Amino acid sequence: MPLPAQGSAIIFYDGHCALCHRAVRFVLKRDRLGTAFRFAALQGETFRELVPLERRTALPDSLAVGTCDGSILVRSDACIHILRRLGGGWKAAADVAAAFPRPLRDALYNFIARIRHRVFGRRTGLCPTVPPEMRGRFDP
Repeated sequence: MPLPAQGSAIIFYDGHCALCHRAVRFVLKRDRLGTAFRFAALQGETFRELVPLERRTALPDSLAVGTCDGSILVRSDACIHILRRLGGGWKAAADVAAAFPRPLRDALYNFIARIRHRVFGRRTGLCPTVPPEMRGRFDP
């Protein structure tokens, strides 16, 4: 199964990370049309089916975005891509973040990713708690 060729990008998130669950809910709330993103846990079968093993081992264990052009974005580039697709003021915030050099952005991202479980906690379920009408946007 290839990454999406058009339409919704896929946000792959750490299903055991409370911060990642919050980030997913943040995106769900702001993707008003419900067409910009789908969601799948890094620990789920969708991630295993869409991303080859050799590529999976090189990805961070926190967040990745499978884009509509078939590429996979990680760290700060993934966050910037998400904000840009949300549009409005979030696109402007993404443009400001993108003005900083990637090594600096990624260092901040890596620091937060390293402490996320300690600060925000862990979850046992892979899917965040969301309203029933939004559950269809999650892939196993």
